[in-house]
Amino acid sequence: MPIDEAAARAAAPRTREISWAPEDVQLYHLALGAGVPDTDPRELRYTLENVLHVLPSFATVAGGGEPGVIRVLSTPGVDVDLARVLHGGQTLTVHRPLPVRGTATATDRVTAVYDKGGAALLVLRTEAADADGPLWSEEARVFVRGSGGWGGDRGPSARPAPPAGPPDRTVERPVRADQALLYRLTGDRNPLHADPAFARTAGFDRPVLHGLCTYGIALKAVVDTLLDGDVTRVRSYGARFASVVYPGETLRVRMWRSEDGGAGGGAVRVAVSAVERDDAPVLADAVVEHS
Repeated sequence: MPIDEAAARAAAPRTREISWAPEDVQLYHLALGAGVPDTDPRELRYTLENVLHVLPSFATVAGGGEPGVIRVLSTPGVDVDLARVLHGGQTLTVHRPLPVRGTATATDRVTAVYDKGGAALLVLRTEAADADGPLWSEEARVFVRGSGGWGGDRGPSARPAPPAGPPDRTVERPVRADQALLYRLTGDRNPLHADPAFARTAGFDRPVLHGLCTYGIALKAVVDTLLDGDVTRVRSYGARFASVVYPGETLRVRMWRSEDGGAGGGAVRVAVSAVERDDAPVLADAVVEHS
């Protein structure tokens, strides 16, 4: 069934209360591969409750509910098969450091519906705030294959120029064979990441890693490598999911420093590829703005 663009855009914002505790933060970090080596003080900041810091991308799973890529499917005017849904990209702006324990109000609304021809692209914006004010803003870009072609606005298509010159730093991060099964415990139970039969229905040989897991792994690599392990320096982070990652692969994370971060800060351009597939791009157009 085609997407009803007008109904989706006119749908009222939906508000929900979310809460999290230190163990939720620890689980998220472990699901990204934190804690290796387990006695490294730099890793203990992600795993030990008395020194716990919160990687800003935790915002994408805070509250343990369905991620934006799933929540958008309950929007009026959106009646599609989950097997046709792909997470196309994610942006996050952090208004202040995330607490290790918190309760917040999160408000979702569809801000755009674009006709990409062979697919529809929906943009779901989420604003989260607690008693002290705004915490974060995020946007999930969700493709629905086979639901385009109604003659609507194609939306912006410009992409940033690729970084110039060799990267300032390159690191590799192994993805565990059971990484997707562990990451599912943060709230995203999409069977695409666990059920081989469902993955084949969706057009993949086997279950794939969550795009937001790759997204978090890349941010952690930037924080640990170029930001002195200081999670509070991250201001914003955006990336496009260029292709899937399969559990068991190795991610190569390339990073380029830039002074263009706005308000006196800097930025890091990031590109992530799958080593075993001839460096096939999996995360592209990624930028981390920082203080």
